[in-house]
Amino acid sequence: MTTVPAEPIRVSFEFFPPADAAMEATLWCSLERLAPLAPRFVSVTYGADGSTRERTHALVSRIQRQTNLTGAPHLTCVGATRREILDIAQTYWDQGIRHLVALRGDPPHGDSRYRPHPDGFPYAIDLVRALRALAPFEISVAAYPEVHPAATSAAADLENLKRKIDAGATRAITQFCYDIGVFLRFRDRCALAGIDGSLVPGILPITRFPQVLRFARSCGASIPAWLQQRFEGLDEDPETRRLIAAAVAIEQVQELRRHGVCEFHFYTLNRAELTYAICHALGLRPLPQAPGNPCGAAA
Repeated sequence: MTTVPAEPIRVSFEFFPPADAAMEATLWCSLERLAPLAPRFVSVTYGADGSTRERTHALVSRIQRQTNLTGAPHLTCVGATRREILDIAQTYWDQGIRHLVALRGDPPHGDSRYRPHPDGFPYAIDLVRALRALAPFEISVAAYPEVHPAATSAAADLENLKRKIDAGATRAITQFCYDIGVFLRFRDRCALAGIDGSLVPGILPITRFPQVLRFARSCGASIPAWLQQRFEGLDEDPETRRLIAAAVAIEQVQELRRHGVCEFHFYTLNRAELTYAICHALGLRPLPQAPGNPCGAAA
């Protein structure tokens, strides 16, 4: 019988750079709400084609300067030379940022095929090796329980993950997945393949179901029929949608917890409400905060 492990629960949160003042206010309110849960880090995305590069840098730098949180910027191989990417990484190191999320990155909008920059890093494994040679960063990479859409096979995708871990990555954060069995089977395959880095499930609370369907189509994730049925007929009923979304995510993390999972990464979409509720259901409680504004929302 599977029992709840004794290890403490650890969480991390993902945010994306805001595009305007209203979105920025929402982001900082969310950071302020989630900060007392003491996440291991908060990651900041880079945009589908590196298009948010400057905003990502600005947000992570502000988190580093004005909060008690550990910022973890995404770095991708898209749209930049090796030298440019390593200069960015060196700047982060000089600012005291020690955790990076190293990704291949998606092709620019309108381009269906990934093409490495002629003077850039071809793939995430090349980026991981270079970052590890530059400085002793803690490096997270991506993993795909349902196989990366561009992978030639599940075996090849798993081997690629192993090479990233062997190259120096310390943690693999998975694409979101709503079928617990899929994640658990993937964890077993990783163990059999000798992948010894931490495998952290990515949790995407559902705020808008059509949006999740779009995300799933773009990354090759499946949406179980039972999940679609739960949200049927709720397009004009946001309150019930929120209740269902919270129930689905709480069931998911509690089942993962029963199977020995102690670390979770939440794709917050810059909203705190559902993520905070899920963490509360996991048993996390806010830690006392120092006087003042821990997230610099009014700075």
